[in-house]
Amino acid sequence: MKAFEYAAPTTIDDAVKLLGAPNAAALSGGTDLISRMKDYVTSPDRVVYLKDIKTISGILGDGKAGGLTIGAGARLADIVASKEIRENYPALWQATVEVGSPQIRNMATLGGNLLQRPRCWYFRAGHGLLAMKDGKSLVRAGDNRYHAIFLTDGDALFVSPSSLAAALTALDAQATITGPKGERTVKVEELYQVPKRETDSELTIGPGEVLAKVVIPPAKGKNASYEARHKQAQDWPLVLASVNLTMDGDNVSTAKIVLAGVAPIPWRSTSAEKAIAGKRVTIETAAAAGEAAGLGAAPLSMNGYKVPLTRTVVKRALLAAIGNRYWEEA
Repeated sequence: MKAFEYAAPTTIDDAVKLLGAPNAAALSGGTDLISRMKDYVTSPDRVVYLKDIKTISGILGDGKAGGLTIGAGARLADIVASKEIRENYPALWQATVEVGSPQIRNMATLGGNLLQRPRCWYFRAGHGLLAMKDGKSLVRAGDNRYHAIFLTDGDALFVSPSSLAAALTALDAQATITGPKGERTVKVEELYQVPKRETDSELTIGPGEVLAKVVIPPAKGKNASYEARHKQAQDWPLVLASVNLTMDGDNVSTAKIVLAGVAPIPWRSTSAEKAIAGKRVTIETAAAAGEAAGLGAAPLSMNGYKVPLTRTVVKRALLAAIGNRYWEEA
């Protein structure tokens, strides 16, 4: 790890000023940044610790009339402990409770999870986001079992690493960012972009900007998340689906279905949304929506297994949203 300057501001304005310096990095829980620094993937000249800024932590609201505001500095353990989130936003609660271990959730924050860097092993080995060598993709030619199955016609073949981003996107959440030019609000999905060049970032947050909070609108209808992973204990999801359903009686009026683990951005499956709209959620209709979610997938040489996983997680997330968890009864 390279030597660095350390700063611990207590206001967001001071953090913005400190992060405006060249090659500065924000530190909150540190569960991602510290490992990257140890491996020299990220070597900042200045590290700005954000956990002393009390105005960007905490959870406010009941999830009903006024929605819910979650500070970027709120720990994942705080989200898991929130009765309001568990009852009104089970899609977010389920995605959060599956993250890492209790030890990690006690350190990791909402902002850190949303803004973590890709876990692509080529990126983590120092080959850059696009992992190109001599004009050729290391991902396409190498071990790509955990990489993208959508948007694979480009060079960005990593997958967006935040499972909470998928849940918050499905819930129509908005992120508030404070920077040198003041405050701006974007949809959570707009925090991400597909890099076209090696010098591009996969994040849209700019130098000197700080993610301050996420606001979720009042809960309506039904929502849920479901993920598939190698093992139950302390693992990352291979594929995760978050769904948010607006109901008209027993039928789905509108649906928002978002996937993690399949593309370099949170992937919205409009085909699955169309497949379930206007229908009652049953095992048959949920399976049909799952089939639709796999349409357009273009897996790489080693990750074709993600296509059937995508179908399954969408099917089960839809059924979980209406309280049918048949797979737990076996």
